[in-house]
Amino acid sequence: MRLRPSYPAKLSHWLLRENTAQGHEQSQAWWRVMCLTGVDYFSTLGYQPGIAALAAGALSPVATLILILLTLFGALPIYRRVASFSPQGEGSIAMLEHLLPWWQGKLFVLGLLGFMATDFMITITISAADATAHLLENPFVQGLGLFPGENVLVTLVLIVLLALVFLRGFREAVGIAVPLVVVYLFLNTITIIVAGYHVIENWGQVVAWKNLLFTSYPNPLLLLVTAGLLFPKLALGLSGFETGVVVMPLIRGQAGDTEDQPIGRIKNTGKMLGLAAVLMSIFLLSSSLVTIFLIPAAEFQTGGRANGRALAYLAHEYLGNGFGTVYDISTILILWFAGASAMAGLLNVVPRYLPRYGMAPSWTRMRRPLVLVYTAIAFFVTVLFQANVDAQGAAYATGVLVLMSSAAVAVTLAFRHRPGLAKWGFGFISLVFAYTTLVNIAERPEGIKIASFFIGVVVIISLISRVWRSTELRIESVSFDPAAMEFINQESNHQGIIRLIAHRYSANTVPNDYQAKEQRVREDDHIPPTDSVLFLEVQVADASTFSQTIGVQGLTIGEQRVLRTQAAAIPNAIAAILLQIRHDTGQLPHVYFGWAEGHPIKFLIRFILFGEGDTALVTREVLRQAEPDPEQRPRIHVGG
Repeated sequence: MRLRPSYPAKLSHWLLRENTAQGHEQSQAWWRVMCLTGVDYFSTLGYQPGIAALAAGALSPVATLILILLTLFGALPIYRRVASFSPQGEGSIAMLEHLLPWWQGKLFVLGLLGFMATDFMITITISAADATAHLLENPFVQGLGLFPGENVLVTLVLIVLLALVFLRGFREAVGIAVPLVVVYLFLNTITIIVAGYHVIENWGQVVAWKNLLFTSYPNPLLLLVTAGLLFPKLALGLSGFETGVVVMPLIRGQAGDTEDQPIGRIKNTGKMLGLAAVLMSIFLLSSSLVTIFLIPAAEFQTGGRANGRALAYLAHEYLGNGFGTVYDISTILILWFAGASAMAGLLNVVPRYLPRYGMAPSWTRMRRPLVLVYTAIAFFVTVLFQANVDAQGAAYATGVLVLMSSAAVAVTLAFRHRPGLAKWGFGFISLVFAYTTLVNIAERPEGIKIASFFIGVVVIISLISRVWRSTELRIESVSFDPAAMEFINQESNHQGIIRLIAHRYSANTVPNDYQAKEQRVREDDHIPPTDSVLFLEVQVADASTFSQTIGVQGLTIGEQRVLRTQAAAIPNAIAAILLQIRHDTGQLPHVYFGWAEGHPIKFLIRFILFGEGDTALVTREVLRQAEPDPEQRPRIHVGG
């Protein structure tokens, strides 16, 4: 009788059957992926005009114009370059990853991933909270008296619905994003056109605004400088670019694309970023103009009907509550789904870094378990901040601006040795983003505090995982050069047993050192004088690397035959070489170690940080985990 799998087994199979990092999801047309990333970018229309009017007052259109110029001539060229440098979806972090060597580089990346987690996770929670606010502020909902004071519960429900979409797959997410974006932009177009008609009918308000502006700022330079100083308050209108490059693997390229040179994917990503930036620029400027002309200043204040929802105010005011409610529903849906672009970004970028560093379990390469983890974190953040949009705004802005600043710096460094003016232009953009970031942090320091929490969590969990996984085999493959293979075959054919002496690599080792080591090992472990031996040396390269492929070189030093390789960790490399020899020859190799002198804790730290320590003990543990059958494990001998 055939037994049915248990429900836990079915659940485990369902959770782990898809691998995000290997790109099993079907690629999509670039304009469809633009809608997925655009749910975040375009949804800022729900609150950006109100933020601009509240922060800059009459200067709102001028400050918005500066934002648009920075978008088109700063962020857009920066991220087009990022796309060309990291077409696999690693984002700007990949460009900075190799700036610092060894563990410093890994910790630097973890810090940037902490800011990315801040940006993307807060995008999920703040968007859901803002959708809830729009829902509860709708006149019909208020009239029905539904959901009084239940903003946290409603926000959690919206997050669960978002998670359910991604448990299904990216295709379903894109399929939802496309109609949401199309309908939302269409309704915004109608609202702005109608509002613009009312502006023309009341042209005196435009004249009054112009007179007020030039009376307050008679010097045009003073006007621009003042608007420039206010610009950082509008910086949320820049969100969405990092997500655009992170989800690049979802974009369909052209027939001749390869993984190393996906020219079509890069080109289509540029189209996606360019169209999104142009569309958003048009909507930002036009919405800023109509809201500042038609909405009384008091309505932008806390408690006002236009606070955080300026275009919704205009939709109700000039097109009626029926159209306004349709607009509200569209806004609620796109704000709810704005977290989709962030979820897609997290699902694409995390598997490209943490598992590769050994700083996350291997199951984090899978989409569905990650969705559940991110949903749990979103629940925690929502409850912590009580689904308050304002309380999360600073962290959101901090995450966005730090990532954009790092991208600008990365591109500037990439162009630093190239001739021409491009490097100076990118350098200037970097300074603008750095200024904007610092101003934002100075004015809203709670943002960097929240980001620091995310960074701390990422670093601590990553380091714990690295320690926990340190005794995995970690070597993806082992190859022997012809000389090394000849040595191994000689031992296998000549005496039927392959004996290797583990020897510490040193550039100063001379032939007499090998002879002395061989004599000592033969005496300690009673190796017959008729049996020949090979020496095995592992040189530690970058100990911060987790998994790698290694090549073994065969050398003759004096009368001794030496197998030599480079690896991140000596015990793991030795274990992998022994298992490969067993596989190639069908014989269990024997390896001989000497006891290490020193405190076990010191050796543990040395192994984790520097890839060496009590080599014999750790090699045995690696073999025990890699080969569950004791009879099939290579033999470990320790003497001395």
